[in-house]
Amino acid sequence: MTKEAIAKVFMEPEAPFSTSTIAFPTLAQGEILVKNNFSTICTSDLHTFYGRRHSCSLSVLGHEIVGTIEAMASTEMKDYYGENLRIGDRITWTIYAHDPDAENAKKGYPQKSEGLYKYGHEQMNDAYQLNGGFASHCHLRKNTTIFKLPEKLNQAEAAPLNCTHATIAGALRLAGNIQDKNVLVNGVGMLGLSSCAMAKEFGASKVWARDIDKAKAEQALKFGAEKAFIFGDADLKNISQNDGGIDLIIETSGNPNAIEDCLKQLTIGGTLVMVGAVFPQRDLSINAEYMVRNLLSIKGLHNYKPEDLANAIKFLEKVHEKYPFGKLVGLTFNLEALDEAFAMANKGNYYRVGIHP
Repeated sequence: MTKEAIAKVFMEPEAPFSTSTIAFPTLAQGEILVKNNFSTICTSDLHTFYGRRHSCSLSVLGHEIVGTIEAMASTEMKDYYGENLRIGDRITWTIYAHDPDAENAKKGYPQKSEGLYKYGHEQMNDAYQLNGGFASHCHLRKNTTIFKLPEKLNQAEAAPLNCTHATIAGALRLAGNIQDKNVLVNGVGMLGLSSCAMAKEFGASKVWARDIDKAKAEQALKFGAEKAFIFGDADLKNISQNDGGIDLIIETSGNPNAIEDCLKQLTIGGTLVMVGAVFPQRDLSINAEYMVRNLLSIKGLHNYKPEDLANAIKFLEKVHEKYPFGKLVGLTFNLEALDEAFAMANKGNYYRVGIHP
């Protein structure tokens, strides 16, 4: 067995990735070395690489990963459900390692714990260099929540689980019971498609989708949406009112103009859950009287709890043959072609571009 890994290192925005050979780490208590089987380029990876948001240089990007356990610090390690982990298990994991005794974790926000370590976002150091998906291996730290993957899920379906689908599972957790409610998904990227399918499967009465791009909006029809709208379409208000109004909006675009418009689309007692606003932007303009008189709620979610990833895996295992999630990975590149893969992903022609180490 080789004792070295290959990593593509992010140096600075729009600079070519640097290829680095890295010796396997000595695993401390609670740690695992994973052989990366497949990764996908998330929109947040593109934001980092093209300088649309700040992130650490000298890092290994990529957090949508599935892999196989290659080495463990001990044979007594367990997954989320308390089952023993073994070398050779195919796994996914939370995009962060957190301290369960941290104050925010004890408040119920493990994804905001003090000292959080986030895969695909951390600067390399002597102890932890293999910290992302765009490498042959990933070094998992103690208190990373690990899940064995169902055999029926292929790599293209499973890779976005620990980002896209877990985030939407968290958004619906915040929304509460959506049985027989009307749901609008605003923004039909990967998050939006997951939102449509999950809302439909969780019992929503109507699921509608909206985007600035007609083709993307209509893609939602394959993922559980009943109707698709273009942003600014007046028919949305008329159609939704005829069906009792919009009770919940899952906002994935992060666009301030869209968010402000979403508040106007909600019916009495409606809820807006925002998951897409993860890049610098202007402040929102919100009328407090309108919010109060219409009993509206706004909630935000960044990352997710481990239970959300658990629910996302159950969801995808149940519906992977019903909705074509695997086909959303339009192209796959080998790791050595990562620069070309990023250039292709940035064109926006595919929901995801895959990387095979």
